[in-house]
Amino acid sequence: MPITAAEASRRNREVCALAPIVPVLVVEDATTARPLAEALVAGGLPALEVTLRTPAALDAIKAMAEVPGGRVGAGTLVTPDDVRAAKEAGATFGVSPGATDELIDACEAEGLPLLAGAATASEAMRMLARGYDMLKFFPAEASGGAPALKALGGPLPQISFCPTGGVSPSNARDYLGLSNVICAGGSWVAPADKVRAGDWAGIEALAREAAKLKE
Repeated sequence: MPITAAEASRRNREVCALAPIVPVLVVEDATTARPLAEALVAGGLPALEVTLRTPAALDAIKAMAEVPGGRVGAGTLVTPDDVRAAKEAGATFGVSPGATDELIDACEAEGLPLLAGAATASEAMRMLARGYDMLKFFPAEASGGAPALKALGGPLPQISFCPTGGVSPSNARDYLGLSNVICAGGSWVAPADKVRAGDWAGIEALAREAAKLKE
């Protein structure tokens, strides 16, 4: 069913409030998707973003959608075709590096809540004008990091963000301590070497550490 901007923002706020970190995942092998999701969920990170950057991404979303307690979304949405494919695969929210009217319209038509990227005041204001008050701040570090995001909060206190791009254990608390940040996106909780080795216990441990970042 179609979705309004207000409802999309409400649902994304709910997803972002589940844990301080949303794992940003680049899945190369779909057979690793389910155990990877299970490890992250067990570690306290239930909201998962699978980026549409590999041929295995859609199959990975399908597998992760079946994991109890998990909320899987599709990242790197760029076109309406991406939106439709992600929704069909089982994604419950979408994430994009930026936003176009065409992409926003497709997400609303498909009923897929969009967490759209914005890096400037003008981009954030444009999304706010369309009814979106929950956004992704991307690329976070390259756009000025936590100080830049804090500065945006002055004139735009009604917008909340999920900073992504360069967020790491060393700077995550800087972002999470801001009043306009609900969560942050990070890839360090699922390092490629641990995924290839099937070190699900190691990934669960990283997730547990990340889940405590906002305590």
